[in-house]
Amino acid sequence: ITKIIIFNHPERTECWIHEKYKRKYMPLSILQIAVMSVDLGSEWMKIAIVKPGVPMEIALNKESRRKTPVAVCLKENERLFGDSALGVAVKNPKVVYRFLQSILGKTADNPQVAQYQKHFPEHQMQRDEKRGTVFFKFSEELQYTPEELLGMILNYSRGLAQDFAEQLIKDAVITVPAYFNQAERRAVLQAAHIAGLKVLQLINDNTAVALNYGVFRRKDINSTAQNIMFYDMGSGSTTATIVTYQTVKTKESGTQPQLQIRGVGFDRTLGGFEMELRLRDHLAKLFNEQKKSKKDVRENLRAMAKLLKEAQRLKTVLSANAEHMAQIEGLMDDIDFKAKVTRSEFEALCEDLFDRVPGPVKEALAAAEMTMDEIDQVILVGGSTRVPRVQDVLLKAVGKEELSKNINADEAAAMGAVYQAAALSKAFKVKPFLVRDAAVFPIQVEFSRETEEEDGVKTMKHNKRILFQRMAPYPQRKVITFNRYMDDFVFYINYGDLGFLSEQDLKVFGSQNLTTVKLSGVGSSFTKHSDAESKGIKAHFNMDESGVLILDRVITPFDLVLESTDAEKAEKPEEKSDGEKAEEKEEDKKPKPQKKSKISEDITVELEVNDVLDPSTEDIEVLQDLTDRDLEKQEREKTLNSLEAFIFETQDKLYQDEYLAVVTEEEKEQITGKLSEASNWMDEEGYAAGTKELKEKLSELKKLCKAMFFRVEERKKWPDSLAALDTREFFLFYFFYKRSIFETFFIFFCLGNLEGNAVLSKDIDAKRSLLDREVNYLLNKAKFAKPKPKDKAKDKNTTSTENSKANSTEDAEKIITPKSDDGETDYFILANPLI
Repeated sequence: ITKIIIFNHPERTECWIHEKYKRKYMPLSILQIAVMSVDLGSEWMKIAIVKPGVPMEIALNKESRRKTPVAVCLKENERLFGDSALGVAVKNPKVVYRFLQSILGKTADNPQVAQYQKHFPEHQMQRDEKRGTVFFKFSEELQYTPEELLGMILNYSRGLAQDFAEQLIKDAVITVPAYFNQAERRAVLQAAHIAGLKVLQLINDNTAVALNYGVFRRKDINSTAQNIMFYDMGSGSTTATIVTYQTVKTKESGTQPQLQIRGVGFDRTLGGFEMELRLRDHLAKLFNEQKKSKKDVRENLRAMAKLLKEAQRLKTVLSANAEHMAQIEGLMDDIDFKAKVTRSEFEALCEDLFDRVPGPVKEALAAAEMTMDEIDQVILVGGSTRVPRVQDVLLKAVGKEELSKNINADEAAAMGAVYQAAALSKAFKVKPFLVRDAAVFPIQVEFSRETEEEDGVKTMKHNKRILFQRMAPYPQRKVITFNRYMDDFVFYINYGDLGFLSEQDLKVFGSQNLTTVKLSGVGSSFTKHSDAESKGIKAHFNMDESGVLILDRVITPFDLVLESTDAEKAEKPEEKSDGEKAEEKEEDKKPKPQKKSKISEDITVELEVNDVLDPSTEDIEVLQDLTDRDLEKQEREKTLNSLEAFIFETQDKLYQDEYLAVVTEEEKEQITGKLSEASNWMDEEGYAAGTKELKEKLSELKKLCKAMFFRVEERKKWPDSLAALDTREFFLFYFFYKRSIFETFFIFFCLGNLEGNAVLSKDIDAKRSLLDREVNYLLNKAKFAKPKPKDKAKDKNTTSTENSKANSTEDAEKIITPKSDDGETDYFILANPLI
């Protein structure tokens, strides 16, 4: 694709022109080159897109909001998402699933699963015996894993992006918390696969924020390192990240700005949601103390859902006010609730949470091996950093004069991720910004090998080799070489030293064993190449852009020593002089280096996952059925609304003058009767009818009213079409072809319309276009025409006479029409400016 052109295309105003197709125009809706990002938080998601003509923009949802709740509502006949799902959560919390991020890639015995069940007791969670994880039992027939539910939400986010971009989108960059381990990252990738998304990259949300910050401050980045800490407290967790910005030289693109993640500290459960839960429980206590009901409000799931919603509102208001009144109509048993809550009360409820605010800062500094004196500024990110007490505690912990707020705390991650999406997409070209992310958790390879001591005693020795250190940059490839194995063996991929995690964090982290790797075919490869020199067994690892570790391949390379005859064949002999031959004989006395050929054999690899098995793909078809059912429901509702609107609007139009002017009384009665008949059918059967029947009814009515609507539109277009006529050009044609005014009018306005007995606006425009072309041709011809040379003898005799006539008529208006040799008009000049 070489360039973009703008023109009046029936589908879009932007199109690509391709070298291969030369002058064929390809609409963007066909190319589908837009990309998207999803900032996938625990409570909210923000969606951004990039498409030609729109560099980076947040996609609005159906409620025209810039952020969407991460929630899905499963009802018997439909699914609801976002704000619509939250609306149902207050009435029927059992069917609404949210805050799924905390249980992704977790086994059933993980503390976070138990914590989730405590927060949402309305859900029936059961253990998946095959995977060891959990699933939600929706009914006896239906059950869904967290990955499947998240896949539904991601599919919905894709729909929002496509509606906003007005074209299909498949490629996406999705944010994940920096502390996500391998199982959690694979779970998000599986959910994206269920959603039909092609994940260009999983980007850590802190890295996306850092990229967004750097992209818009590119000019401020130079060879001097700048260290910035981003403190991000969201709804479910808190992360502190130290980033170094600096320009570096690259072979590919010269000197470019770069960000490097130096240190990361986190608290998985410190966030705004935990504060809201404390506030919810406080409101429940206040209601019980009012003793308006004998029941305990905490046992009523619906009432507790209402209290949680009010607590969320109250937390936001108390960030700007010292006190506020909480109130809920009909909280339980039609009893209204009203109570005053102060900011000091709220802060007392969350005192232990505020004590944990400095923790991620200390961890990030330790990981980066830096002090606060080396940090230039601390920037706040995330909605929960707006809580005043959080800022007060953090400011004291970092020892700075102030906390910076020079970034969009809500949208920075989504905008950074979509910039990365554009950089990874082949359809866009952005200014390079190098990103060096870091692995938060170290990974190592472990294996056991039999060794023989000096006394001849054989023992098994356990070996560990580090693949990626803590905070090692990625993407990166590594190769581990096993030198002392001559037959099939097993090795293990595990996490390294996790001593920097607390005991509780280690329990939440899950299995520290990743994969068991069984190799077969090692012995046969050595037997096959027994005459070759072994280079060991090499395992090639890759930590990709998403932070996911992959074992690419395992091979056994060999150096094969070529025999002398083979070596001679490898080099073509050249004719040498006698002197050269003499020299060669002297050299022959020295030993010649052996010729070697490099060969390798692929080793069969069998992987056994030890942390969390990936979910089965068998249920993807079931989810597709749900999606198809949703689309069918949306199509039916759209058709129903269109039919209903058409009936009411057309009935109203039949009383308007512009419509009455174009229909006969007979036509009016016929249309009115059919509309009344359709309206009655809607009341009796229409609201229960299927999509096909509704479409047929709408098509029938549109066909009946087509002629009437066409006439009204024509009456509207006629004045503009006639006004567009150039009177001067009309008369130019009249003078040039010597037609009468009537003939000219007839040719250009009536010809071709006698059969329909009507002159349409499109016919006027078509004839005007022909007239314009003809007149332009004549004007160009007149412009370049040359007058014929005059007879010199005749000029001498007639000069005085012509001069006399010229003097007497020099101010007269006239038309000069010189003749060509064949007597026809050659060109014309209009002297009358009115014409």
